[in-house]
Order: sequence, then structure tokens, then C-alpha cells
Amino acid sequence: MEILKSAILDFCRRRNTSSFCPSEVVRSMYPEDWRLFMPDVREAMMELYREGSIQVTQKGIPVSPQELPKGPVRISKADKPK
Repeated sequence: MEILKSAILDFCRRRNTSSFCPSEVVRSMYPEDWRLFMPDVREAMMELYREGSIQVTQKGIPVSPQELPKGPVRISKADKPK
């Protein structure tokens, strides 16, 4: 799980202000078997989101941190505290 968290954070760093789909992370790591890793990357994504390390949105609206979202989501850098 830690490798997926690291990969998500690396994508955030590289994308800077652009959001991305969790599938992009696992596609880059496991091009042939990426679908097998979708549940894992979504779990890692939600752990990082609950920690405040990233933002997770669906149709531009932040998802609930208590529930695993259904359907497509986007990941981006966490907003900096003001």
C-alpha cells in the first residue's frame, strides 16, 4: 500500500495543479494488469485523503472522506492551509 501512496503523491507533485484519475497511477506502474490494482489504489487514495495529503473530487465536488466513492473521481494536491 505504501508504494501506491508514494506513487499518488509523486503524481500530485508532477502534475502540480492538474488533477488525475487513480487509474493513471496504476496504469503507469502495472500497464497490463492495472485493473487488478484499482481497489488498492482507491483505498490508498482515501487514506491519503483522510490524512489531508491530497484532494479527491467527483464532478468537481470534494467526496466524503468517510465513504469510498462510487464512480469516477479525480485526485489533486491538497489545498494549502491559509
